[in-house]
Amino acid sequence: MPIEKKFNIDVESALKRLNGVVLKTPLTLNRNLSKKYDCNIYLKREDLQIVRSYKIRGAFNMISSLSPEDLKKGVVCASAGNHAQGFAYSCNHLKVHGVVFMPTIAQSQKIDQTKMFGDKYVEVILIGDNYDECSVAAKKYTQERNMIYIPPFDNELIIAGQATVGYEILEALADIDYIFVPVGGGGLCSGICHYFQQKSPHTKIVGAEPLGSPSMQKAIELGHPVTLQHIDNFVDGAAVKRIGDITFQICKDILKDNLVLVPEGKTCTTILELYTKEAIVVEPAGALSIAALDFYADQIKGKNVVCIVSGSNNNIDRLQEINERSLLYEGLKHYFIISLAQRPGSLKEFINNVLGPHDDITRFEYIQKNNKESGSVLIGIELKSKEDLTILFKKFKDNQIIFTELNFTEILNNFLI
Repeated sequence: MPIEKKFNIDVESALKRLNGVVLKTPLTLNRNLSKKYDCNIYLKREDLQIVRSYKIRGAFNMISSLSPEDLKKGVVCASAGNHAQGFAYSCNHLKVHGVVFMPTIAQSQKIDQTKMFGDKYVEVILIGDNYDECSVAAKKYTQERNMIYIPPFDNELIIAGQATVGYEILEALADIDYIFVPVGGGGLCSGICHYFQQKSPHTKIVGAEPLGSPSMQKAIELGHPVTLQHIDNFVDGAAVKRIGDITFQICKDILKDNLVLVPEGKTCTTILELYTKEAIVVEPAGALSIAALDFYADQIKGKNVVCIVSGSNNNIDRLQEINERSLLYEGLKHYFIISLAQRPGSLKEFINNVLGPHDDITRFEYIQKNNKESGSVLIGIELKSKEDLTILFKKFKDNQIIFTELNFTEILNNFLI
């Protein structure tokens, strides 16, 4: 379905502005993924970009298009990390004063990288508990000081810059059946949709959006962008409460039947597999497109498929949480509150009679209650196979263990992970 023509997405001008500034990242055939899905899987490695994500394309394209008078005013942006780094690099390269607003929850690594890329030309202000609060503060700051705001996705110049990813893909591989694109605010996806509809209309574009922040999915469902009340910020590079107005208009018809909501745990499994099997380090948003492949396994057999690996700005401190979320998603780790008799030997009986030879206790907290016959135990159990859960439940029943499973409760998400 053709895109409305009212938007001026000038990809050719963006290519000229970005020439010599951004890296032309490789499009590589991945043999392991190709074998797994019985097709040709190519990875567009934007994780190897100069700021380790594609975001520099849009930021530099917009800032470099400003008039000398506007450049003297200075520029402002709001970002959880990747847009901030592309913005900072652009300011440094163009010798323009910039102010970056980042939420207080932003990864320390992304904050440090932003300061490094911006050097003396960029000031970082931490404010707000999420991107949306941070964005409000940034826009207010911009208006009060008569500066120029550089949005992360909902702007024609930003979208044109991101669309150059599509140009490079088609330059390297002409015949593409499917392209999987991560969806956050929609800047990259709308750029790909715009360019591919013009240059390769037969290619099916699949959007991969975090399950915990489905702003595009909800907008498509209701017919217009809406602000979500609550989102999961784990996939921070793609977690936004509201999809862009322009990006929605460009993407809505193309993604209507081709939008995958990827569980955060599935994304974590993909991150770990890419690291252990491919030595590729990606951030959660960078893993979305590959994580979505399972949902299209039957359709892509025998096809040429491209996945955009959008970024690699991941903090090593997050590895424990990534591993935890992956184990929970794969059904290999389970948390319970159980009741144990308050007498010597009750824990030993539980271990001997209930746990299997390969079951591992990963967490144990016992709360002894005075004048009670039993105490409460918070226990985490890691299984060798998800099928072992059925055996564990049977042993709970056979040994008359009173328990409450926590895996799919808000308590677990807010407290244990």
